[in-house]
Parts: sequence; C-alpha cells; structure tokens
Amino acid sequence: MSSMERTDQSEVKRHGLTSWLRVQFAGKEKESRFMDTQFLNALVGLKKVGRYEIVRKLGEGSMGVVYLGKDPYIKRDVAIKISRLASNLRAQREDDYRKRFFTEAQSAGRLIHENIVAIYDAGIDEELYYMAMEYVDGSTMEKFCRKENLLPIHKVVEMIFSACNGLDYAHKKGVIHRDIKPSNMMLNKLERVKITDFGIAHIKTEHNSQKGIIGSPCYMSPEQVKEEPVEDKSDIFSLGCVLYELLTGEKAFYGDNHFSVLYKITHDEPESMLKIRPEVPEILDQITRKALSKDPTQRYQSCLDMAYDLRVALRGLSGTVKKSKMEDVVDYVHNVPFFENFTRDQVREIVMASDLIKVPKGKVLVSEGEIDDSFFILLSGKAAVRKVNHLVAVIHKGECFGEMSYLSGQSRAATVIADADCVLLKMSATLLDRSSESMQLLFLKQFALTLMARLAKSNEKEQ
Repeated sequence: MSSMERTDQSEVKRHGLTSWLRVQFAGKEKESRFMDTQFLNALVGLKKVGRYEIVRKLGEGSMGVVYLGKDPYIKRDVAIKISRLASNLRAQREDDYRKRFFTEAQSAGRLIHENIVAIYDAGIDEELYYMAMEYVDGSTMEKFCRKENLLPIHKVVEMIFSACNGLDYAHKKGVIHRDIKPSNMMLNKLERVKITDFGIAHIKTEHNSQKGIIGSPCYMSPEQVKEEPVEDKSDIFSLGCVLYELLTGEKAFYGDNHFSVLYKITHDEPESMLKIRPEVPEILDQITRKALSKDPTQRYQSCLDMAYDLRVALRGLSGTVKKSKMEDVVDYVHNVPFFENFTRDQVREIVMASDLIKVPKGKVLVSEGEIDDSFFILLSGKAAVRKVNHLVAVIHKGECFGEMSYLSGQSRAATVIADADCVLLKMSATLLDRSSESMQLLFLKQFALTLMARLAKSNEKEQ
C-alpha cells in the first residue's frame, strides 16, 4: 500500500467518510476557484498566447479559461484553453498538473471523429499552459437538462446515438473519457454532438493511472466511486446518466451532498423515467436501465451495442427520418472489426445473405460433433469455447467461430456457449461459396488473422 493510500485511509478514519468526501470534492472546487482568480488577474489584457491571437473569453472551467482565438497562419477560429497553477501550489503539484493537462492533448489529439472536438496544438508560453482546439459554435447539453428546455424525445435519442459513435471510436483507440456529463457534450449550430474535455481521460496503453475518486459525482460509475479499474463500460454508465437527465430533466442520482450521491450510485436504482415523464417510450427506459446497471458485465458491452438499440428505438419514434431496417443493420455490422476491410456494399451483400440473431447468456451456439455448414461472427457479447467440458478459448466481439468446420468440411470440434447476451451474424458456407472471389478472399484473410491471434494467445498461456 502506498503512503498516499495510507494517508487517505487514516483521514477517512479520523474525520469520517462524509467529511473526507467533502474535502475530496469541495476542497478541489475551492482550489479551482482560487486558481481561476489567479487566471483572471494574470490574463487581463492578454492579446496572444503561443502563435494564437486572443479574440474574447468564452467561459471558465475547473482546469482553465477558454477563449475564442485566431490562428494567424491558416486563418481559422480556434478555442484556446489556458491554464496555470496558483503560485502557492506550484512546488508540490506542478508536475502532476502538467501531466494532467497534457493527457487531454495526448488522448483527444489521437482522436479524429466528427463527434469529438479536435485538438490542434498544445504548448507552454512562459507560465501559461495552452491548448488550441476546434471551435464549436454552440452550447453544451446542460441547458437541455432543465425541465423547461427539454428537447423532443427523438432529438435526444439522435444526440446520444451520435455520442455513442464518438465514444465507441475513442474506446477502440484505447481512450476512456471518465468524465462524460452534459457540460462536456456540445451541440453545434448544425446540431452535431461534440464530446469535449478529455482532461481526466485514461489511455489504456499507459501503465500508471491517476489514483483516487476521479470524475463528476452525479455521473460517476460505481467503479469510479469504489476506485476500481475503469474500463469503457464506465463511460457507458455515465452516458446513461446523461440520457436519463435529458429525457426527464432530473438527475438519475441526486443527493444533498456528495456522499449521498455516491451512495445512491452504488446502492440505489434511479426512479423509473416512465413515472417522471410518462410519454417516454418503455424501450428507452429499458435501454437506460441497462446502461445504468451496477454490474459492468450487465451493461452494454460497447457503445456500439447501445447505439444499435437506440437506433431500434428511434425507428419507433414520430418525427424522425427513418432509414430502412436493412441500412441500420449494415451500419451496425460495418463497424465490427471483422469487417473493417470490407466495403459498405460488400457488407450489405453479406447481411442480405445472412441471419442476424440475438441469443441469451447460457445458450449453446454450436455443439461438438454436430455437422453444419454455418459459421458465425460475434457482433456483441462474448462466448466460451469448450472441448470435453474444458474451457479452451473465449471469443470476443468481432471474432468468428465455426469457420474451421467450413474450411475442413468436418464436424464441429468444440462446443460454443454464449457467455453473455450475444448478437450473432450467422452465415451459410454454401452462400459464401457462391459469392465473388474477392469476397471469399476477404473472408479467408480474416479467418487466417483469427487463427493467428488464437495461436498467439495459446503460446502466451503456455509460456
């Protein structure tokens, strides 16, 4: 146990958990306010930072002041976040603060997606840390969380659907946001969602992550509250909190103080949205409840899975521009890693020749010894491969199984059981044999990559 962890535990015992939590959150807020006062004094009359010209102030946050700026080289508007530590804190915390500030640049800077605010540049100008990013001419979603400003239900679903796409992209790049909330989600004048503020994001490739309770209390996942390792399912929980608030005008977890909020997140279920706003369709209540499951394994296993269900819900809402069911499925399947080298037209052809099926946890998908010419792509969930009742492998989203029977022409060599609720694409080998040569080559390439990945995992276990 580190000295920091021992100090935290002794503080909890001495002052009580409620007091300790108050220090953790209220103390930080006081520090931020003091830090902002330092900014306001130091930034009066500021005309330039780095190469960027300052136009006007846009707002303030816990880590800095944001200005509208101008890039003189390429003549475009940029949003510039400027930060600086208060002088009395610099000696003990400057290194940690610098790392946190540049984490945002590093994590968001690697993300290029229409639903994520782009980071252009970051640097230090004397004592000021600055970050130049995409300027979003719009507002945050905070104002749409008030009962007098609630948006039409279909508009909310469209926005969260877009946010799912942005977060799914970030997660695939190894970036977990960890602070999804209405104020970190913007809507530009074209009504496009933009996720911003990756200041406490975690990059999966890093070995060291920040310790302690991290995030905004009302939108934290149970894992964050318990200071457990945080994965992409944590962002899904936070997004569920945002969806709940946008639909009802009330927070999913609300309390008089931080301790009360965090207790509810880990112990209580939010009130049904149907009681607060009866016109909310039941399917959206079900989607939100799944996203807000205390147990990460019971939530959506990816933002793409949540997006799929939101798309289904959207088709049933009035006032929406409906795409055909086929195109919805093509969108969903095309985002699965197995099909990343396929064109959209090829994916459409595959979907038309396949069955999309949902199966519950525990269902046997294929049985050892059976003869069948079908193989499967796992679109969501996970499955266990067993041979003579021994676990030999776990199949994850985007991987295939059953292909060896297709390639060898022999009976099934193992049993595959759904280890979670799954969505599968079931393909007939006969239909694949009738497809174009280029299509068959793409499948054979993916089969080969799958086999190599499994062999690599097997070698790692043996070593």
